[in-house]
Amino acid sequence: MSLFKGKTLLITGGTGSFGNAVLNRFLKTDIGEIRIFSRDEKKQDDMRHEFQAKMPEVADKIKFYIGDVRDSNSIRNAMHGVDYIFHAAALKQVPSCEFFPIEAVKTNVLGTENVLSVAIDEGVKNVVCLSTDKAAYPVNAMGTSKAMMEKVIVAKSRTVSPEKTKICCTRYGNVMCSRGSVIPLWIDQIKSGQPITITDPTMTRFIMSLDEAVDLVLFAFENGVSGDILVQKAPACTIETQAKAVCELFGGDTSKIKVIGIRHGEKMYETLLTNEECSNAVDLGNFYRVPSDKRGLNYDKYFSEGNAERNTLTEFNSNNTELLTVEEVKQKLLTLSYIKEELDKMGIKY
Repeated sequence: MSLFKGKTLLITGGTGSFGNAVLNRFLKTDIGEIRIFSRDEKKQDDMRHEFQAKMPEVADKIKFYIGDVRDSNSIRNAMHGVDYIFHAAALKQVPSCEFFPIEAVKTNVLGTENVLSVAIDEGVKNVVCLSTDKAAYPVNAMGTSKAMMEKVIVAKSRTVSPEKTKICCTRYGNVMCSRGSVIPLWIDQIKSGQPITITDPTMTRFIMSLDEAVDLVLFAFENGVSGDILVQKAPACTIETQAKAVCELFGGDTSKIKVIGIRHGEKMYETLLTNEECSNAVDLGNFYRVPSDKRGLNYDKYFSEGNAERNTLTEFNSNNTELLTVEEVKQKLLTLSYIKEELDKMGIKY
């Protein structure tokens, strides 16, 4: 029997790429209901029509709720009877958060506080929150707000029994072809005959598919302990490698790749596990689990009960993970339905 059989799942920010991937994965299963909570009525209407067209026999399992995580009352209206939550609502664009940092705080930090507080009040059994590699050693407003979001998640997990509400967090890198990501932009540039633009050829980024993002959330849902941060052992590549892979698939000219320079708040490489987190991270095969620090504020007892041991694992970043070649990136891209659809539109065989 499925863990989701007959259950009600709420996805905040559910009209985004992650929400669509969850619907595609879950809608034809024995899940009872999926609630999409977001601010944009147009995106909700588009999603409603899309799933009524492609999955008419199960589309009535989707319920739509207009609201904003900044408003706890609108969240409460959507949360009655909810069993599980995937919290994906966020401001994610690094440059825009640099210009409007308080807006990032309102959504990513205070919005998460609202979601978790209402979830606990309503007796939701399991909440998985989505974070980002930019929260580790953050240098920009988006990453800093997500780092604070993670602190809120861990702190909230201390205030409620995990038997009542389990709260976990996932942290992952760039999701290929997600809304607002660079690959769709590059494809549009190739279609219009323009050179594709990259920030810095040697910049590295973790890469994963939307399906892998959903897999990570489901792994956290099933295997996480309340307060945990879970990450996937994702591969990475340089921006230049990824750009060449897209060019080779879509007929772009790799000799005309244009370097435009790093944008506001960007890093040369990203980190999924900090050196400090590695000290007690648990290796789970394809994933790492970072348990929360369960100690209280009474540090006096640790003078006699301290533990000096730590793992030999060190910082896990996009420079020291497996770096993919152009051919390997191409093969990974060809597993994505978005890439296949775009190649079909252009009449390119693969």
